[in-house]
Amino acid sequence: MSVRERARKAFHATRALGLPDQEVTPVLEHLLKLFNNNWDLIESEDYRALIDAYFELKENKGEDDRKNVVGDYGESSRLPKRLCLQDPEDQASPTKGSARQILSPEELGKPSVNLQQEATFLNKKDSSSSGCSNSCKKPQQQPVTCEKNRPLHIKNDITKGTENVKISLVGEIGNQELPKFTYMRDNIIYQDAYVHISLARVADEDCCSGCSGDCLSVSIPCACAHETGGEFAYTTDGQLRDKFLKACISMKQDPEGHDSVYCQDCPLERLKNEYKPEKCKGHLVRKFIKECWRKCGCNMQCGNRVVQRGITCKLQVFWTREGKGWGVKTLQDLPKGTFVCEYVGEILTNTELFERNLKGSGNEKHTYPVTLDADWGSERVLKDEEALCLDATFCGNVARFINHRCFDANLIDIPVEVETPDRHYYHLALFTTRDVRASEELTWDYGIDFNDDEHPIKAFKCCCRSAFCRDVKR
Repeated sequence: MSVRERARKAFHATRALGLPDQEVTPVLEHLLKLFNNNWDLIESEDYRALIDAYFELKENKGEDDRKNVVGDYGESSRLPKRLCLQDPEDQASPTKGSARQILSPEELGKPSVNLQQEATFLNKKDSSSSGCSNSCKKPQQQPVTCEKNRPLHIKNDITKGTENVKISLVGEIGNQELPKFTYMRDNIIYQDAYVHISLARVADEDCCSGCSGDCLSVSIPCACAHETGGEFAYTTDGQLRDKFLKACISMKQDPEGHDSVYCQDCPLERLKNEYKPEKCKGHLVRKFIKECWRKCGCNMQCGNRVVQRGITCKLQVFWTREGKGWGVKTLQDLPKGTFVCEYVGEILTNTELFERNLKGSGNEKHTYPVTLDADWGSERVLKDEEALCLDATFCGNVARFINHRCFDANLIDIPVEVETPDRHYYHLALFTTRDVRASEELTWDYGIDFNDDEHPIKAFKCCCRSAFCRDVKR
């Protein structure tokens, strides 16, 4: 989106509140400088930072200053108290991005844009010819202060540069603490989990070594499409095919209407009672996506390598207001079937997870783990080191912040086979189930049985507010 279009939308939001363009313009310019031209931070939560900054400026200045607010923003003794910009590497650094002079279009590194209809934003000329206020020549302002009760925590990138895109975090400073975890882009084995990845295990019939370029560009699908019925799961636009997505959604919403497999000696039942485990309650036969990998002849831009290329959507972690804690929203419109992110965490055996929960002090804030049980019923007896799960409590990616929603979530988890045909381990990718608009919170159904009090992974109190919520105890 162009600067002109983004500015137009910002002014549209402030006009709805009756705020004059000429008073909003210098505030917007100053925030752009404070946020290093990061429009996402300004646009989040319906331009909350911009609106808060405007009203706090009015509050901090006297009546006489208010009459001459145009061009005087740089003279304020401090920036709005609610804006506490924090460096991603130093959460105790409130002076990051302290106020300086108003930037011209040239300083922003963008060409001058005519926005006379949208006030005069980003169209200032040299101060000698434009009648620039003397404030442009004044010394640098004092550092940003956070004196108000609920200023904002802002981190530009929680991924520390490991993802293709930056993922910001915004939340009010209050009772909530900033999340403490290690960001990881890829799953990693904790200790005993058996994950055998080798080229020798990928048979010639399970890869497309004869392909080149983009496998989706050829008329006849290659061997990697066998798993999805002879056609690829993805379209040439990078989204899931509608037929495949509908089948996955149907399984998620109506598991009893689809096939399940039953372990002869179920790992989950062994955890409940090691000496006399009950019969397996069944595991849904999931649909898999098979992506091309290193043994294939295609390149990394192949249309059948969506998940392994990583996150490309603009996402933001934010503090929810419904008692759900931290959540994730999209900062851009996402079409139906779009890959959002993979669920990344430590690869544990179910026994390790059970022991980890027992050793906990009770004060830790755990994320809900994911059991990789999509192929458990294919073997008569599953060894403990082969019964795996993902836990993102201490190490994980942005998916650890995505909240649960019963039945009608806007994301769905789909197993993805990449490095190995051994389905004891696979990737869990999250795709949109419908068109999702910018600023909408992202949710997915964890598949929790809230009535199973004996499950080794204890359910939480559901706050999803869905009309189809399964937590009847609420």
